[in-house]
Amino acid sequence: MPVDPMLQSLVAGFSSEAQEVCQKVTMDLLELEREGLDNEALGKVYTRLARHLHTLKGSAASLGLQDLSSIAHKLEDALAPLRKDIKPMPRPMVDMLLHGLDLFLLRAQAHADGRGDALPDPTAALAQLVADAPPPEEAAGNKVEFPSAPAAAPSAAAPVSAPVHAASQASFVQEEDADAGWRVASHQVTALMREVERLREFRMRLEDRLRDISKAVDLLTARELLAPTARARAMLSAVTAGVRSDGHEASDIVDSLEEGLKSITTRPVRTILEPLQRMVRDLSRQLGKASRLSVVGAEVSLDRRLLEKLRGAMVHLLRNAVDHGIEMPDERERAGKHHEGALTLRVEQQGNILFLELSDDGRGVDAAQVRASAERKGLITADEGARMHETQIRDLIFRPGFSTRTDVTDTSGRGVGLDAVRAAVESMQGRIEVVSTKGSGTRFIITIPMELGSSPVLTVRAIDANVGLPMLAVESTQLATQENLRIGRTKTQLDYNGQLVPVSDLGARLGLRASAPPSEGQPLIIVQSGGKRMALAVDSVVGDRDLVIRPLPAEVRDVPSYQGAAILSRGELLLILRPGWVVTDSAPQAVSMPQSRRALVVDDSLTARALHRAMLEAGGFTVHLAASGARALERLQTEEYDVIICDLEMEEMNGTEVIARLRAQPNTRQIPVILVSANDSASARSRGLAAGADGYLSKRECAAGRLLSEVLDVMSRRGAHA
Repeated sequence: MPVDPMLQSLVAGFSSEAQEVCQKVTMDLLELEREGLDNEALGKVYTRLARHLHTLKGSAASLGLQDLSSIAHKLEDALAPLRKDIKPMPRPMVDMLLHGLDLFLLRAQAHADGRGDALPDPTAALAQLVADAPPPEEAAGNKVEFPSAPAAAPSAAAPVSAPVHAASQASFVQEEDADAGWRVASHQVTALMREVERLREFRMRLEDRLRDISKAVDLLTARELLAPTARARAMLSAVTAGVRSDGHEASDIVDSLEEGLKSITTRPVRTILEPLQRMVRDLSRQLGKASRLSVVGAEVSLDRRLLEKLRGAMVHLLRNAVDHGIEMPDERERAGKHHEGALTLRVEQQGNILFLELSDDGRGVDAAQVRASAERKGLITADEGARMHETQIRDLIFRPGFSTRTDVTDTSGRGVGLDAVRAAVESMQGRIEVVSTKGSGTRFIITIPMELGSSPVLTVRAIDANVGLPMLAVESTQLATQENLRIGRTKTQLDYNGQLVPVSDLGARLGLRASAPPSEGQPLIIVQSGGKRMALAVDSVVGDRDLVIRPLPAEVRDVPSYQGAAILSRGELLLILRPGWVVTDSAPQAVSMPQSRRALVVDDSLTARALHRAMLEAGGFTVHLAASGARALERLQTEEYDVIICDLEMEEMNGTEVIARLRAQPNTRQIPVILVSANDSASARSRGLAAGADGYLSKRECAAGRLLSEVLDVMSRRGAHA
């Protein structure tokens, strides 16, 4: 039925409003389906649900959309008997109401697009909805059953409803991706304009300060020295005080502008996560399972463009969790678990770093099954599988073509799900890792840098190396004393608020020195992450400031110790430690320190060069850098070095070519060379050593603190001057 042209502009707004209301109705239906709610809580949900349906009916009728009003009315009629006898809503009734919502949204979008006159008459669809609804007495009294096999396909409405739900979700995506911009409210623009006015006034004040400074300089250069100098000193003192005040206002303006831009360009993450709860529910029913998704941190606001990129990854992860992780209800009960599987999605933003964690309480990742499947599909050889530790085996699930399924189903078996997730995360310069315990569940942890915002960072020093710690992970700072330390034979602990917290030496963790208990008065940083604490012993605390944390290059992005890097005011690179790595209690490797040596680091990655340089300089080396093999050979014509650390994969001249040139020259033939590569496979290591390298390290091993000890080892083997 056509819409009055005078009202067409209002229909588009109604369609957007209807999507929001239907999402609320969906959440209410999923809540009513759940067991465990008392009658009072159920009554509140039923009341709220009825109010939402009545709103849909009234709004549609006010615009002359009688087909939509009729659908909402039928849904109200189906709900009415259930409100009299308050009980959890049976699944068949939930199915029927969800199908009705899908039909409502599909027709609402068609009206918004001006296609209302082409819609078929809804009478048949409404009749089918009524036919699918259980009798009132059955709906009100039936116990919720969990099928042990995949549910049979619903009758006539089912083939229509699934595409309808997909269409409603597609319209949401289309709305967000129509162009590369954002919807902006008038009050948001007004707030930014006020900050622009403040900036204009600030600029004029700076011009006045500059004129005052120029006058003071003129007085200081005048021939009359005494009186002009006093006047100039007084003028400069006034300018100093004014500039200090201006600095505080500039900081306030920057913060206000940042918040204003965030309000324009971001939206709550719940807008993509709440619809996924419906997807989890429907997929569980299709597979004959029972599972529920809980979201923690749904009100965190993210860049709208980032949200849409994340949505696809979340869909893959959730489908994988329901299909592979969550067991059938009877299997869960035999294992002593609740028949309903629990999926939890946690969202946390630390400055401009986003953390997402999806966990389930399912069967976990079976490392033996993963390894066997990877070997069967030819992704690894049996020898490679035998050398892998459990973490490496779990990472195989992200390989293209990997699947534990031997047959292809509607939900899995093609080997593209988790591969697509890793590709999506890496396209956002993020990283993903998996942690699993067989029989207890699996956790997928995603870390993604964000374009907007800065993070408070605490800068600390170990020997001469400065590194950063996210302030949100810093619980407190203390000084080491004889009273608060418990020093044992193998470990040192801090008495912190009545609890013993392990102490770790940052310099030793980075491989810069041998581990030793903290000295009297040494700073201790209490770091917490994932429910764990660690007292990190540092040489000094430099200070804290807001910094934009950028991701590391791809070749070193998976190192466990660093989550990114920041550029300081003078262009220095500050590496930011990963809190999860800091709280990991791992024994550092003791190293003996060289006295004074010269090292050449050859790598076409700025961050990799900075990583190697920081570790070697803190170990007493004088370090020179070369961004290519050709530049390294030029330096070797005029400089002498005790060791060379060279990247294996470089565009202009790779590491093996550099070694061949070095070994061909008498003056460089005996210099120890360590190859560094992102490839940590046994075959790559063998090829590197066969090319003439004295040592081979993966970039993960370098960042974990192995570089310095390896340098000392190869220098000793080569007979370098001690």
